[in-house]
Amino acid sequence: MNTFLSQWGEAAYTSVGFFWMALWAFAFGYLVSSMIQVLVTQERMQRAMGGEGARQVGLAALFGFISSSCSFAALATTKSLFKKGAGFVPSIAFLLASTNLVIELGVVIAVFLTWQFVVGEYVGGLLLIGSAWLFIRLTRPKALIEEARDRLGGQDEDTDKDLPNWKERLVEYDAWKKIGKRYRMEWGMVWKDVTVGFTIAGIVAVFIPTGFYETLFIGTGGDGGYTFLQILEHTLVGPVMAFITFIGSMGNIPLAAVLFDNGVSFAGVMAFIFSDLVVFPVLRINAKYYGWKMALYILLTLFVSLVATTLALHYGFSLAGLLPQGAGQGGGITDQQFFKLDYSFWLNVAFVVGSGVLYWLSTKKISDDSLKGMHEMPDKGWVETVLFWLAMVSYAWLLGGLAIKFFG
Repeated sequence: MNTFLSQWGEAAYTSVGFFWMALWAFAFGYLVSSMIQVLVTQERMQRAMGGEGARQVGLAALFGFISSSCSFAALATTKSLFKKGAGFVPSIAFLLASTNLVIELGVVIAVFLTWQFVVGEYVGGLLLIGSAWLFIRLTRPKALIEEARDRLGGQDEDTDKDLPNWKERLVEYDAWKKIGKRYRMEWGMVWKDVTVGFTIAGIVAVFIPTGFYETLFIGTGGDGGYTFLQILEHTLVGPVMAFITFIGSMGNIPLAAVLFDNGVSFAGVMAFIFSDLVVFPVLRINAKYYGWKMALYILLTLFVSLVATTLALHYGFSLAGLLPQGAGQGGGITDQQFFKLDYSFWLNVAFVVGSGVLYWLSTKKISDDSLKGMHEMPDKGWVETVLFWLAMVSYAWLLGGLAIKFFG
């Protein structure tokens, strides 16, 4: 019993430490994302994404790069763009880019993992888009696309407004009130996923023995030399773990670091990171938007692209001698001192103060409703309810564990 209580305290402390490590990265990423989203409307993106050519796909990837990283918000935005006339391939490219190429995700990965994973995230994001494009061209789902458009009800009326130059808007008080509201909305979309994800990461880091990973990911715990079949198994098991946890792309990064510390291959970790769009809640939301046939087709497209991309990344990095070293040592991410006075401490303090200012701005009235419908969240029903109560349980777990660690 004493051992369990000690581990509970350590797990809670580790979860809070993980979040403290990443706080400034979250705040910085969401600030940049919020500023851009206030300046770029969905209507302008839609007009650039009509058609199925390379230009439209490239612009869709660019718009995704500057958009939100929340998986559920990305689903809603993608649906809106597709409904307004964006091509199917550009819509999928936007979806993949807005969950894998965004600035804040790369910053958080840099905090928890090595630079190779940051490069892998961005290169892999582009490979995911290319793989999905190729798969769609080979399978030609024209009937499914037409059926999905009919289900959505066709194009909406273009309501885009002529806006001043973005440089002019950045010095406007009203623009910063909108940025504050957008920033608050960003946190509102991800707080449950982040809470559950960081809590699970702390629990896994402390309670799960190394032998578990050696059993689940075949070949883990050896000398780091994997056969092709072992690497393939890692790319298949990574999405399974993501399916079980069903946390968003931002919440699963500390858990990805735990996997790497316990010897999981580069391919397996990247497959886990890329899997936020192949989980059941996402499938269910897509089915609500497009119908089950199209939802299953999108799932298959994303899964095939994920496997192909992670295999290409692993062997490409291996040939270039860039595979990250240090996996399998155990405890690397948990052995460090979380709350020391270094650059991250002062960055956290600065961004906490800045977040307070943005929250205050978010309470002020704005002169128009230009934020209405922008990156709206879908009605997730039971998924939202489950995540909410899991977050509440997570807070109770964290408070209890911290009380045990410091006062027990």
